Amino acid sequence: MTSDTSTAPTASRQAWLATLARASVAQLESAIPPAADLTTLQQVRPAEVGMVMLRGRVGGTGNPFNLGEASMVRCAVRLGDGPLGVGYVLGRNKRQAELVALCDALLQDPQHHDRLQGLLIEPLATAQAQARAQQQRAVADSKVEFFTFVRGEA
Repeated sequence: MTSDTSTAPTASRQAWLATLARASVAQLESAIPPAADLTTLQQVRPAEVGMVMLRGRVGGTGNPFNLGEASMVRCAVRLGDGPLGVGYVLGRNKRQAELVALCDALLQDPQHHDRLQGLLIEPLATAQAQARAQQQRAVADSKVEFFTFVRGEA
């Protein structure tokens, strides 16, 4: 069985984009290198607010249904002639989408990848996983088990 090496970069990019989309503006700004270190930055698609349809599934695996709409911002930037970075975030914060796109472009650049991976992505992913686990524990503590009783039997 042969392994497909083209999915590894895609999977890691999906992971860092998910981590970046959940990060705050302050967290993102703290990792951006000084402007002097960046090559020419082109706005391919300026940050714009739009709507997305949220879909759900009954029980997580059942038939899909439209849950509702949410605001979303998208943005695309290019570092000189280099990689294209994209940013998609829930909400209406254009600066956050711009920073996500910039970080995505920088993470695709070998010159900045390792530094940003260690300085930004790994700590953010760890903190987000800990927060998610803490929230799951809090929810599990309040879980109620319902039992069905059969009537008429002694």
